[in-house]
Amino acid sequence: MSYIEGFDRNQGILIPEYLDDYVKKNDIVRVIDAYVEQLDVKKLGFGKAEPPTLGRPCYNPKDLLKLYIYGYLKGIRSSRQLEILTQNNMDVIWLMRKLSPDHKTIAEFRRNNQKPIKLVFKDFVKLCDELDLYGKTTVAIDGTKIRANNSKKNNYNKKKINRHKKYIDEKIENYLKALDEADKTEEELKTSEMLDVKEIEEKIKSLMERKDRFEELEEQLEESGQSEISLVDKDARLMPIHHGHIEPGYNIQTTVDSKHKLIVDFEVIQNPTDQGQLLNMSKRAKKRLKAKRLTVLADKGYYNYNDILGCLRRKITPYVSKQIAANSTKNKNFYADKFTYDPKKDGFICPAGKLLNKKRKRTENKKHIGYGYGNPTECQSCSLQTKCTTSETGRTIFRHKKQARLDRVSITKPENFKTYRLRQTIVEHPFGTIKRSWNTNYFLTRGKKSVTAEMALTFIAYNFKRAVNILGVEAIIEKLKDKNELVMA
Repeated sequence: MSYIEGFDRNQGILIPEYLDDYVKKNDIVRVIDAYVEQLDVKKLGFGKAEPPTLGRPCYNPKDLLKLYIYGYLKGIRSSRQLEILTQNNMDVIWLMRKLSPDHKTIAEFRRNNQKPIKLVFKDFVKLCDELDLYGKTTVAIDGTKIRANNSKKNNYNKKKINRHKKYIDEKIENYLKALDEADKTEEELKTSEMLDVKEIEEKIKSLMERKDRFEELEEQLEESGQSEISLVDKDARLMPIHHGHIEPGYNIQTTVDSKHKLIVDFEVIQNPTDQGQLLNMSKRAKKRLKAKRLTVLADKGYYNYNDILGCLRRKITPYVSKQIAANSTKNKNFYADKFTYDPKKDGFICPAGKLLNKKRKRTENKKHIGYGYGNPTECQSCSLQTKCTTSETGRTIFRHKKQARLDRVSITKPENFKTYRLRQTIVEHPFGTIKRSWNTNYFLTRGKKSVTAEMALTFIAYNFKRAVNILGVEAIIEKLKDKNELVMA
């Protein structure tokens, strides 16, 4: 049995033009059609990649994938809105060959093909590589937070649960006091003035049930080992989403190539910070691009000694802004960067001109990572001590045991800073497009896997748009034809 078949685009209709005449030769919709048609949906793992032998015919997954890519290109992600497009948008009518699946079918496709959709993103990255759209020398890494399909009131941590339980206990106590008063005055009051004891008992029962639910939540939280729990989207975590507003969401890590601002890789994480992601994303980008060496740019949220050293060992040069360590008095004139290291004396010269000597080893997870430098005698007699530190024993400055290697990639060097300045122009380009132009400020689906599929479709659409703007429709279609002929040969 075959798939549900659409109209032949070259067959005459009563209007009397051909359906193909309604779409311009250089329309991006033609690239979507050509690209998806050459995909091996069975190999990628799409459901219904082969038509059923029995029962009602199903829609070809290629048709539904085309619809989603087009929709995301236009900032339309809702399955209901996509259904409407199939009925009144000529580009989509052409693309879908007049097929019009209902919104449930459209939504199910995205829900049931989360992993294959991510593989399509990787496949398009490979195509962009074949089209020589990646420079493969410099990439920028950054993260952006996107709101989950879970309201803040449906997110709980231990503190919030305890606050609710305390409030319920206080309400119950007040109602119990009211019952006691009712018992004392019941004989003295007229029937019309008597307190409704039954109503109070019902309220107490309702409050007890609410308290039981919070206690169940508390147990779930303890069993999960997490610091918080979301009721609607179980994988969402609280994080600063927009202008410091804390909402349940996800942190989207991206790697962007410097040549044409095309996305190389992405990952959806639940951690609200970018710490620990530098090495992970850098290794993945180097592997994806098959680069022998790679320069990586990242902001101070990614600065981590171990990650930077790990990158250097793998022929990855990371230029990362470093968070300047503040002193306990918050006086900027005495921040750590105002202390100058003297390699000959193996010590730091402080703003007062005194030498801080190597004092003791510093460890992290029982591993030696560096030394603390100080000079208690000089500090205690220094007139600037109260501006420099609140410690009675004086100031201590840390130096990593491999600081010399770390200094080679420090952005305080003019030649390194010149490269680092490119970071914002590279990585902010895709975020500006998907958030401002396409309004991707919130997720429609729930769960990390489903959200990852949403982001895959978003970044497929972004890379599509960039590739077409750079090369044009005809050049990409010609490349896809050559690719097909090579496969079939």
